[in-house]
Amino acid sequence: QVTLRAGAELDARRVNQYTLILWAACPGEDEVQERLFVRVTAEPVLRCDSPFASTEGDVVQVLADVAPRTPLYAVLPQPLSGLTRFPPPSSLQFRLRNHNTPLTLTRRGLVLAPDNGFDPSKDTQKFRLEIEVMDRHGHNCSGAVRVEVLPSRRPRVTFPEPHRAVMVTESIGPWEVVTQVHARGDNVRYAILAPVTPTLFTIDEVTGEIRSTRRLEAVRAHLLVQAYNALHPDDHATATVNVTVQGRDRQAPRCVPAIFVSQVSETVSPGSTLVTLRCTDSTGTDGCLHYTLEGPPASLSRFCMEGPRLKVNSTLDYDSEAMAAAGFQLTATIVVTVGGQPLQSTRVPVLLTVTPVNEFRPTCPNSATFTVPETAAFGSIVGRVAGADRDYPQDSLEYSLEGESGPAQPFSIDRRTGEIRVLGPLDSQQQKSYRLVVRLMDTHNDLDLAKRQSCLCDVSVRLQAVPDQVSVCIPEVQELQITAGSPGSRQPVTRLLCLSSPDGAALTYTIVGGNEDGRFRLEGNTLVYLPNDRAEPRTFVLLVEAWGGSGARRRSTTVALVVHVTPWSTPVPPSTSTRHTTLQREPLVVTRTEAVWHPPAWFVAVLTIAGALLLATLGCMARNLLCR
Repeated sequence: QVTLRAGAELDARRVNQYTLILWAACPGEDEVQERLFVRVTAEPVLRCDSPFASTEGDVVQVLADVAPRTPLYAVLPQPLSGLTRFPPPSSLQFRLRNHNTPLTLTRRGLVLAPDNGFDPSKDTQKFRLEIEVMDRHGHNCSGAVRVEVLPSRRPRVTFPEPHRAVMVTESIGPWEVVTQVHARGDNVRYAILAPVTPTLFTIDEVTGEIRSTRRLEAVRAHLLVQAYNALHPDDHATATVNVTVQGRDRQAPRCVPAIFVSQVSETVSPGSTLVTLRCTDSTGTDGCLHYTLEGPPASLSRFCMEGPRLKVNSTLDYDSEAMAAAGFQLTATIVVTVGGQPLQSTRVPVLLTVTPVNEFRPTCPNSATFTVPETAAFGSIVGRVAGADRDYPQDSLEYSLEGESGPAQPFSIDRRTGEIRVLGPLDSQQQKSYRLVVRLMDTHNDLDLAKRQSCLCDVSVRLQAVPDQVSVCIPEVQELQITAGSPGSRQPVTRLLCLSSPDGAALTYTIVGGNEDGRFRLEGNTLVYLPNDRAEPRTFVLLVEAWGGSGARRRSTTVALVVHVTPWSTPVPPSTSTRHTTLQREPLVVTRTEAVWHPPAWFVAVLTIAGALLLATLGCMARNLLCR
């Protein structure tokens, strides 16, 4: 037994083979000397990358404004010792030894930035991560990563003008620009921090435009505006905007409501009043006010002003293409002007939404008769019920069948398209047509779902009979002669060739006559003779039926087989006289059925009358031509 010496270290890169000389001797015999070769192979050892596995560890420098959970470092092991491949990351386990760090280590060895990012207000920050890597065989290595967070180089958000004073007059109307603020920085957004109430002003978060939300009166407002970086909300700055609204001796009219937003049904009658404005000038009277309309021509034709009253000028048909093109919304502006110099005016925006009313009932198609072959497969399309509805959106209908599907109604209908499909077996011999009742229900035509309308349509489905293809055997009559074999044997006689219907159904063969003593049998379509020990010749007339299908759809035909059997050995009588034997054959009767159509008496009478009328018409036409 050869063992490794205690304390010995093997290194395949230095010595990969040892040669040991062994000798042995037994008493009274010669010595025997042999050599033993010991080969040393390199064992795969997991090793980490040099910078990572060093004492100081690898160094990564990032900016403080890096996005949260951004990958900062990837732990990559070296190729396995003795191999040229890298171990896949999925086969390694990464464990963080120290947990006093906001950084995250994933299962695939990625070091991610904190979930909330780094604090950009601090100076250079340093974090150290001690990581251990282990493979599935238990080999491991470890190292460290130092992450240095440098101050961000992006510009801070600042207001060049942190204080601003703005003065406007009372004539400024709703949604007009009062002033605009501007801040420096990246991805700047704006917001008004104070006052929260009343909300007299609003600011565009992108452009910084400050607008009024209503008609302003003489007032002083102090706005606290904040600008911030959209990607780093902690980077922000504030500014103060003082807004002073001055009164004027001559002011524009004041109207209630200042904005008119409403909705009205499409059935509102022309001449109906939509809104009555209550406007007054600076003197508190309304005697010198003039009302006019402005806006798109398509909307102006729908409205008219009668003093301070806004009225409907024409029908608001929701189902028209013009209303659909306008998005079912009409816009206009009522301009209220007061006399004097200079002219002062007030604008009242109008936004009117037209709502649908379910005015029309669905209508059935003109013809709803379909024909389907009785051999139609499950799911076959019979036809489509094309209902109509004049309400917008047009022809938005749901279809359903009255009654449940079953043997009496083997059909179904698609709820959206109205397609009728076959759901069960069809048989024109049992039922030649079906009467279906289809319910048409309109959808999305009224805000009130309780006002949906429906109608019932009669649909007729006729079954087209498919003629049965009778099985045909070629030939229908066969005369065969065989020599009987030894008793107890099995002797094939002939193979029947019969063709079934185009559906390819298999046929079944049965001997229905002429096999009284059981000397013949059928194996599929092959006729087999079973010989016995009879010595005299014999003639058999067999009737074989070939049939397929089942029930009312059964199809069959009959084949006649005349088989002359000669014994396999005939004994010779000892006398020298010649004996003539005449075998009397049984008569063979072959019956062939031909289809003959016998029309009923009423059909013959109608055909005779129609022929007489045709001859009379031709005679009159010939007489008129001869007279001319």
